[in-house]
Amino acid sequence: MYELLEVSGEGCANCLSLLPVVRRLAAARGIPVGHLEVNEENAERVRALEIVRVPTLIVFRDGQEIARCTGFQPEEILELWLDAKLAEQP
Repeated sequence: MYELLEVSGEGCANCLSLLPVVRRLAAARGIPVGHLEVNEENAERVRALEIVRVPTLIVFRDGQEIARCTGFQPEEILELWLDAKLAEQP
């Protein structure tokens, strides 16, 4: 099972504009989307995921990370990236 995690920062304009795009792309592929806000409350998980920049998208398959995209990307690029990463998996 796939999951897409969207990691964003408080007050990050690119993160805010990217989230609806990510949700739409994931929904079209039947993939659930999780959201992780980089803040004091989530600091431990952010460190564990080695997040160094927002926005960051992480694709998980059966709980294991299989792909990561960092920084704002246009919808067309994200769509190509996501489809390519899903197609790589057996």
